[in-house]
Amino acid sequence: MPHHIDVTPNALQELIRRAAPSGRGLPLVERWEPDYCGAIDMRIAADGSWHYMGTPINREALVRLFSTVLRHDADGEFYLVTPVEKIRITVEDAPFLAVEMHAQGEGRDQVLTFRTNVGDVVECDSDHPIRFAEEADTGGLKPYILVRGRLEAKLTRPLLYELAELVVEEREGERTRFGVWSGGHFFEMHVNG
Repeated sequence: MPHHIDVTPNALQELIRRAAPSGRGLPLVERWEPDYCGAIDMRIAADGSWHYMGTPINREALVRLFSTVLRHDADGEFYLVTPVEKIRITVEDAPFLAVEMHAQGEGRDQVLTFRTNVGDVVECDSDHPIRFAEEADTGGLKPYILVRGRLEAKLTRPLLYELAELVVEEREGERTRFGVWSGGHFFEMHVNG
């Protein structure tokens, strides 16, 4: 039987507090259509660190600010977007990391809530699904959660282990599926992108 992680409402409030929202909503970058201004030497590494011209950006407030104007367009590229400019940057894997997870409830009533390294708090549901991709070096699965727009957070290795503890077996006719429940939806553990 999988280990169940449960939290009190106070623990969830603490998760949200640690996300340190500014009180203002995120900019509506999905609605902005500025002119493309070219690319800059800014990179989000696979480990979630941000770099400018080869140098790590160590100011957390600056990284959080940049993350609020990041957009992943249908062309597969990542851009920093303002109402008047659109600048391409490089993202090695996912732009964000999911660094904390809380599970509340169990079975079909379970809700998984994630906090990212840039302060987003998101509940896994049909609008914020988990997907799995194959890890090239190991053949294992890498889980990602959709945070906003087309921006995803890759679950850190410790969260992968926590998620694995919540995996259940579901029968669908003759077929057996393995996955996790959250927000009334079953997210099957298989490679889908």
